[in-house]
Amino acid sequence: MEVLAERKIGDKVLKVVLGDITNESTEAIVNAANSLLRHGGGVAGAIVRKGGYEIQKESDKIVEKFGPVPVGKAVYTGAGKLKAKYVIHTVGPVWGEGNEEEKLRSAVRSSLEVAEKLGIKSVALPAISTGIFGYPKEEGTKVILEEVAKFLKERKNSSLKEVHLTNIDRKTAELFVKHLNNLIS
Repeated sequence: MEVLAERKIGDKVLKVVLGDITNESTEAIVNAANSLLRHGGGVAGAIVRKGGYEIQKESDKIVEKFGPVPVGKAVYTGAGKLKAKYVIHTVGPVWGEGNEEEKLRSAVRSSLEVAEKLGIKSVALPAISTGIFGYPKEEGTKVILEEVAKFLKERKNSSLKEVHLTNIDRKTAELFVKHLNNLIS
């Protein structure tokens, strides 16, 4: 895990981290999920492979009880064998389905709101929707970073004190750094 950039936002810290999100020591990690919470590939597959099948079992129970998770919303499960206590599963938009930016902003906001409801201090997010969902990385990373920064700025009394934008892909992590450097405090 390598911290590429860091910025204080009020009393909170936003970090860009190059590394495997399944190795994060934050209290929660965010999974870029699909509506059925089927964790087969990408970040989702890696989380279940490393954290254990109990994450998939808990996810199945959520879908069984409440139905598919809508795009832009988030739910949580335990984190199995991961260092984190929770996995927050959020459904970002598939590029081309329409209104992608607002849906991506909603997925980020919803993830952070779930983290806040859990009363946790730290969470790590990947580049939601920029993998197999096809959201262009340049725009997607900018939207995610802006939404996290806005949330941290607005939520003065939040339990959340540290947010990591964590990616195993150097190009994606460097895009987050670029957008963080362009962020007006």
